[in-house]
Amino acid sequence: MNRDVWTRDEVDSPCTQVCVVHPETQLCAGCARSLDEISRWSLMSVTERHAIVADLPNRNAVPKKRRGGRAGRADRVQP
Repeated sequence: MNRDVWTRDEVDSPCTQVCVVHPETQLCAGCARSLDEISRWSLMSVTERHAIVADLPNRNAVPKKRRGGRAGRADRVQP
């Protein structure tokens, strides 16, 4: 049986099923794509998809900065 008939030369979506857009970066926490990239994915050319997938490791979808803690409480006024 020739299985080559069923192969497709497309770039698979990098979606990880963790679909949460970070409010600061506006990137998906799961795949690091923007909402525009996610919505246009099926309409993009293979070249566009390759460019996005190649850039994903360089993106910081969820900043690693800590929030709160001692520094976060320092500015609060004590009652």
